[in-house]
Amino acid sequence: MNFPDLIAGPPPTLLPEDPAAAALAAGDAPRDVVVAHPESPLAWATLAEAALGDGSDDVVAYAFARVGYHRSLDLLRRNGWKGNGPVPWEHVPNRGFLRALAALALAAAAIGETAEEQRCRQFLRDSSPEGYDALL
Repeated sequence: MNFPDLIAGPPPTLLPEDPAAAALAAGDAPRDVVVAHPESPLAWATLAEAALGDGSDDVVAYAFARVGYHRSLDLLRRNGWKGNGPVPWEHVPNRGFLRALAALALAAAAIGETAEEQRCRQFLRDSSPEGYDALL
C-alpha cells in the first residue's frame, strides 16, 4: 500500500495550455483575444499589464487583473489545486495565473489598496518564488 508524503506538501499544480496563448503569441490584439477567449487568465493578464504599462487607467488595470485572477482561481481548482501549494513558473501554462496575480498586486498598489497588494505579493511568493522574482 502506498501512502502520500504528507510532509512534502501538496503536489505542484500544472495548468493546461491557455486557449489564448497562440493568438497572443501571434500578435493578435489582447482585447480581441479576450472577446474570443474570456476564460483566459493570460489574456486578462496581458490587458492588465498593458494598462499598467501605459499608465492610462489604474482602475481599469485593476479590473482586468482581478478578472484574470478569478479566472485563474477557477482554472486552478478545476485542475486539482486545493487552495495552496506550488504553481511552478517553469510550467509555461501557469504563467497566465502568475502574471494576473502580479498585475493585481501592482494595480492594487497603484490605487492604494495596500492590504490587497501585500496579500497578492505573498500569494505569488508562496505559489512560485521564481515567478515572484521574474514579475515583481
